[in-house]
Amino acid sequence: MTDNRIRDLNDQARQTFTGCRVVLTPSIQALDGLHDLLDRVRWFDAFTPDNDPYGEHDFGSLVHAAATIFWKFDYYDLDLQMHSPDPSDPDVTCRVLTIMLGEEY
Repeated sequence: MTDNRIRDLNDQARQTFTGCRVVLTPSIQALDGLHDLLDRVRWFDAFTPDNDPYGEHDFGSLVHAAATIFWKFDYYDLDLQMHSPDPSDPDVTCRVLTIMLGEEY
């Protein structure tokens, strides 16, 4: 079952880099063309039932500069101590978008 609220919050956070914390691993920060890579993450729309079975738009994979790049969301409580009690509620959730090399996953 698709939770449209989670999908919508994830899309907004990913496309604007607001409403979330964005973490770039050191390997990502060192890549050439970082601005272009971030734009590709923002506008990623290649979601399918295979790569997005729950319809939450919480993970993506792409190739940039011959490297496989993964991005993913995690949902924490506001203190970043444990999982969010309700990822569909931004009042109790800190979204963390991590962008990493595939080999770092």
